[in-house]
Amino acid sequence: MKAHVRIGVDLGGTKIEAIALDRTGTERFRQRVPTPVGDYAATIRAIADLVAAADTATQDLSQTAPSSIGVGIPGTISPATGLIKNANSVCLIGHALDRDLSEAIGRPVRLANDADCFALSEAVDGAGSEDSMVFGAILGTGAGSGIVVNKQLLRGPNAITGEWGHNPLPWPRSDELPGPRCYCGLNGCNETFISGTGLSLDFAMTTGEKIPATEIASRSAAGDRAAQAVMERYVDRLARATASIINVLDPHIIVLGGGLSQIQRLYTDVPQLWPKYVFSDTVVTKLSPPRHGDSSGVRGAAWLWP
Repeated sequence: MKAHVRIGVDLGGTKIEAIALDRTGTERFRQRVPTPVGDYAATIRAIADLVAAADTATQDLSQTAPSSIGVGIPGTISPATGLIKNANSVCLIGHALDRDLSEAIGRPVRLANDADCFALSEAVDGAGSEDSMVFGAILGTGAGSGIVVNKQLLRGPNAITGEWGHNPLPWPRSDELPGPRCYCGLNGCNETFISGTGLSLDFAMTTGEKIPATEIASRSAAGDRAAQAVMERYVDRLARATASIINVLDPHIIVLGGGLSQIQRLYTDVPQLWPKYVFSDTVVTKLSPPRHGDSSGVRGAAWLWP
């Protein structure tokens, strides 16, 4: 049987990356270009050019059908309007991105939120490939997530499945109320505490020094007492936030992505705290780093087609 190629595109704030996977999931092409920031038409052209390059690079596979195309985006399609909403790349908002891309490329295009793509990648052939329910959480500038059941993305009628970052931090302490102001307009969202931005903010409020979240983790590991105190709070907050997911979904595995997924202590310290917060006599849910690392989002976009 002749091979079929899946093309995945990850539309980020600074770069656009494309890959092509063959039927076995083996990568056959990868290329990235800078994102034309603030220019919607140029973004469409850049994605179309990457797809054309992927088609050219994989033409030797002699497909029986054109390559499928999936695109991960920093937002989602509104079920009410068919237009992009909730995108931090604001030039996308209000546009029919799926239809515009399909017209430019000449083929159907499937879109999904980038956190959904991350979760799908890790569920199909990543850290959660042996598990039937996977919760994929991206902890970076913000905090997003996707839910995959039996290798299928879980989607709801409001197109906000996995918007875990905009739930309030569970079981807040008195000094955590009302919580930092979130860009969504509310206070105390998970994202304001457990994102890299939130971790850096906590350190800055404690010490007056603004440093990246990964440096806070490094200082903590080296014995810096201020960093250790901030990391202790962070671990407990992440344990509470993920415990609330276990109480609702009871996933087999939670896979962490984004910059904070590189902090190794999370995978030992957070599960140790779960029994305090999970409504069960046992907690067997696994907490794992991503198998595909930074490539998970673009791989998941490719897997949007069956």
